[in-house]
Amino acid sequence: MALKPNSYVLLNDGNKMPVIGFGTAALETYTKEQTVESTKLAIEVGYRHIDNAFLYGNEVQIGQAIRSKISDGTVKREDIFYTGKLWNNSHAPERVRPALERSLKNLQLDYMDLYLVHTPVALKPGEDLMPKDENGKFHFDYTDLRDTWKAMEACIDAGLVRSIGVSNFNRRQLELILNMPGLKYKPVCNQVECHIFLNQSKLLKFCKSNDIVLVGYSVLGSSRAEGWIDQNSPKVLEDPVLNTISKKVNRSPAQVAMRYLLQRGVVPLAKSFTPERIKQNFQIFDFQLKEDDMKTLDGVDRNMRYSNFDFWREHPDFPFHDEY
Repeated sequence: MALKPNSYVLLNDGNKMPVIGFGTAALETYTKEQTVESTKLAIEVGYRHIDNAFLYGNEVQIGQAIRSKISDGTVKREDIFYTGKLWNNSHAPERVRPALERSLKNLQLDYMDLYLVHTPVALKPGEDLMPKDENGKFHFDYTDLRDTWKAMEACIDAGLVRSIGVSNFNRRQLELILNMPGLKYKPVCNQVECHIFLNQSKLLKFCKSNDIVLVGYSVLGSSRAEGWIDQNSPKVLEDPVLNTISKKVNRSPAQVAMRYLLQRGVVPLAKSFTPERIKQNFQIFDFQLKEDDMKTLDGVDRNMRYSNFDFWREHPDFPFHDEY
């Protein structure tokens, strides 16, 4: 089946996710107004899948942008697939629903289409997003992921969200949820870092075998936020193999990098605050990479993460000790 701008993947709960999403995480160098305007433009261009998180600190602005495009008739609420995320300081079961309700209040929306456990690492409950002790060590919490998941399931039953999933989970952590007694709703997706340098082939195969969609973030590399990203890491869009193929098919490196993921069954999240790039990143439906180009790009994989979360390495639920 040919992919089109309005194509979607059918989730394991029967809901539909658009095959490309607009990512809204922003560095502090971007103003709140830029966040609003870029999201409005993304919706005008054709994006219907908006990915956000409480951690990003811009739910109010993203909600404003969505409601603006609803009020001017560009879209209806049911046209938008909105994803939010439960932050690490709210894994305790009694904090899950209040966290979701707070996000909905920020957004001024009645429901989310998808709510994700942002990472498997639980931090100390409270208002502090990154709680640390006097020595700079993180205050970890040790909530059982299965208990968090039960509270997520209850949010579906309460009508606050339509689908639930996870982010940054490894295979073992997915299996913990899939095999838990009394499981009511499977995770519909696992959102993870995914690009030509980290193509996630093994995790993708596992997810497909369990009818779980793999959603990719940092698909064009990373914005290189200080403290999170190795400043010396190679840049996806400068890769010579990617650039050779992009010249051959007369497309930008970003378009080829995203099309590569799309053809593998990954739902890519494109992030940009530049109007021309927001438009360009959505123009990946009128060309197709040939099998030999796909295999060539497979060979670029380095198993290299931009976001390795090393500062949480001591937590028992740190996801990247495992191979995948």
